[in-house]
Amino acid sequence: MDIGQIIRKARKAKGWTLEELAHRIGTDAGNMSRLERGKQGASRELLAKVLNELNISLTQAGQLDEGSNVAVALQPTRKDKEYPLISWVIAGDWTESPDNCHPGDAESWVASTENAGNHGFWLNVRGDSMTCAGNPSFPAGSLILVRPEADVISGKYYVVEMLDSGEKTFKQYVEDAGLKYLRPLNPNYRTIEINGNCRFIGRVIDAKMTGL
Repeated sequence: MDIGQIIRKARKAKGWTLEELAHRIGTDAGNMSRLERGKQGASRELLAKVLNELNISLTQAGQLDEGSNVAVALQPTRKDKEYPLISWVIAGDWTESPDNCHPGDAESWVASTENAGNHGFWLNVRGDSMTCAGNPSFPAGSLILVRPEADVISGKYYVVEMLDSGEKTFKQYVEDAGLKYLRPLNPNYRTIEINGNCRFIGRVIDAKMTGL
């Protein structure tokens, strides 16, 4: 299996589109498509970003195409990074003006192997609207890691601000028959139809249970 196939397999395992992976590493989807199809090599820096984002470690020289301008010895590993745990009250302000927020605004710092970008943050789940008998389930008190400025993709989970009330909520974003919804996982709560009446603060990319 060549490097392009390895990247494609890892990307699809995460459920990411080419566009989302390209956005995460700061390139365009065309470059990623050519790389996956073996039509284009990659610089050491670009490949390091791709492998790190997908949490791939290459250990066999045969996994890299001959003539690639990337060193065979490149074996990136994903390291934990700490992100601030902030309150729901300042979540919107944090994404709009992260440089104006100070370390004291965070309740604590929590580590994750996921890449939430330079301004990622944790929130403490409130209520039981995202609790269900299946998987995933996000009970009250669990932590969710939010990546601001992430692509909006149907089926993924987002923290959203409702513009009419200013309320911030955590829901699954769903598109169906041309309509858009914010869906709770708990069937006792209603699904919210949206049409320009909300602002996506960020995508939830990791979660941790607390109090175990």
